[in-house]
Amino acid sequence: MPRRSWTAYDGWARRPRAEALRAVCACGWRGAAEYPLDWATIGDRPLYGADVDLTGPLGDWNAHLSLVRDKAVPLPEPLAALLVEITEQLTATTADAPLAVLRDDGVPAEAVAAALGTTYSKALVLLLSVQDG
Repeated sequence: MPRRSWTAYDGWARRPRAEALRAVCACGWRGAAEYPLDWATIGDRPLYGADVDLTGPLGDWNAHLSLVRDKAVPLPEPLAALLVEITEQLTATTADAPLAVLRDDGVPAEAVAAALGTTYSKALVLLLSVQDG
């Protein structure tokens, strides 16, 4: 999705505050629509912790992905079957050990906190304990 995390523009620690959100894709596509942020409602909370409505940008991004999928060349059947098998194995692993996914050192604690609905501190502890294990 975005090249830069939208949370980098939340005003925290002297960072600039974004005026609006816009969908972007790693392919270079940028959505035309901008979705204003109401900082009076958000207050001093970080964006990832605020209840920001992402339906507009996510809808734009999903529409872009639909167009990309429609133009994509289908995968050869053996490769598609292999990807299905990998997906099934990953799904089983996350069901049995949900924190196993966090062994990737590139996952920021902010993203883990947002995904798990917990605080940054708790997410950091989870990341550190999983990476040591």
